[in-house]
Amino acid sequence: MNMIDSEVLARIVNQRLFGTSGIRGVFNVDLTPKLALEVGLALATHTNSGEIVIGHDTRVSSPLLEHSVISGLLSGGSNVRRLGLTPTPVLAFLTRELKVDAGLMITASHNPPEYNGIKIFNPDSTAYNEEEQRKIEEIIDKRLFKRSAWQNIKTAASQDRTQTYLEVVQQAAKLERSWRVVLDPGCGATCHVAPALFRLLECRITALNSQPDGFFPARSPAPEPESLEPLGRVVKELGADVGFAFDGDGDRVVVIDETGMIAPLDQTLAAYAGYLVRKHKGGVVVTTVETSMCLERTIEPLHGKVLRTRVGDVEVATAVKNRKAVFGGEPCGAWIHPSLHYCPDGILSSALLLKALEAEDKTVTSFISKVPRFSMLRRKLSCPKQVKSLVMNDLKKTLPALFPEIVEELAIDGVRLTLKNGWVLVRPSGTEPQIRITVEAENPEEARSIMEKSLKQVEKTIERAAK
Repeated sequence: MNMIDSEVLARIVNQRLFGTSGIRGVFNVDLTPKLALEVGLALATHTNSGEIVIGHDTRVSSPLLEHSVISGLLSGGSNVRRLGLTPTPVLAFLTRELKVDAGLMITASHNPPEYNGIKIFNPDSTAYNEEEQRKIEEIIDKRLFKRSAWQNIKTAASQDRTQTYLEVVQQAAKLERSWRVVLDPGCGATCHVAPALFRLLECRITALNSQPDGFFPARSPAPEPESLEPLGRVVKELGADVGFAFDGDGDRVVVIDETGMIAPLDQTLAAYAGYLVRKHKGGVVVTTVETSMCLERTIEPLHGKVLRTRVGDVEVATAVKNRKAVFGGEPCGAWIHPSLHYCPDGILSSALLLKALEAEDKTVTSFISKVPRFSMLRRKLSCPKQVKSLVMNDLKKTLPALFPEIVEELAIDGVRLTLKNGWVLVRPSGTEPQIRITVEAENPEEARSIMEKSLKQVEKTIERAAK
């Protein structure tokens, strides 16, 4: 068996190439230049030598991987448009705007600096779904590459089309007043685009950590509470209206309120969703099984409907498109605005949130004040990967037996039971040998009770399966 076949066999045996948000892994360990070249060649094969637009984030390994992917694309006869350093949502938007056959983004989003990844987008700006990902995997695994003859090799031309994105978003989020805004791109891909947008919107901005740096020296690429304390202090000291922190590739945003505190993620999502449903006089809002029940409590009295999907922005985007939803999002700050495109967009979300605050004449605090907050608990238990399926199949039968008053049962991503005064979700981690348990209830006592029952059942099931 040769080296290529060994690598392919290892991948088939261990796991799929794509995860819930594209290909992710440690550079030169899981994601090598050779694999990146093969992905490029597979995409050229899949699109029949189609035209591809490509961008990358600020990670140290991104330019290297870009060259590898482009080599594969050109080898497969594709014509390539290079956007260079750009946020993921800008790449996705331009994939649709430029009417190309696919878009490819090199990024690991919010993962640590040593990681990188590849995410592929359709001409309509949706990310490749599971079926499309499997086609790319099959081409790589079975070596079904179609290579171009030397005389048909095309080019990889660099072009900056950021202004197109900025102009469209400026029109969508036109503001009447000059807001005082503090931005924190975290040395990631939004360093240039986010400040440029808010200047176009005539905001008074202060930008922190706005120099591109793939080592992310200022804070983690994930906008986590402990790393956003400096942003909160600046917002408070300057008396700013709001602060926005973006993740490494710009598809997520975390909001800092006027007091310098992080606006609760679920409640901010629900408040903005409620604003849109009121504006549209109804409509579908898409979220995942992990989101707080505050979304239903906010949307349903407004004659809207909440649709839940599996965890992952690809699942949310697909449902938003298929159900013609007015909005979709996850509480991590990945919001989808279908009127412009189907990729989560932290930059667009921050601008549209300002527009909503202006329309309702509210601060961030007052905007989310009517959204209820409930008690949420999270636990995770170690579970060998080889018994995850057995454990989950068992829990689909035994977990509902613990709760006599089940309002709704979902098995699209683990097991989610909606109860009279709360809910419980048990799902396997997609990347780690763990089973995750999430519980939410109207009060802490009820949440603890649901968690204790669930925890005991999951522990017992894992122990029995591992024997």
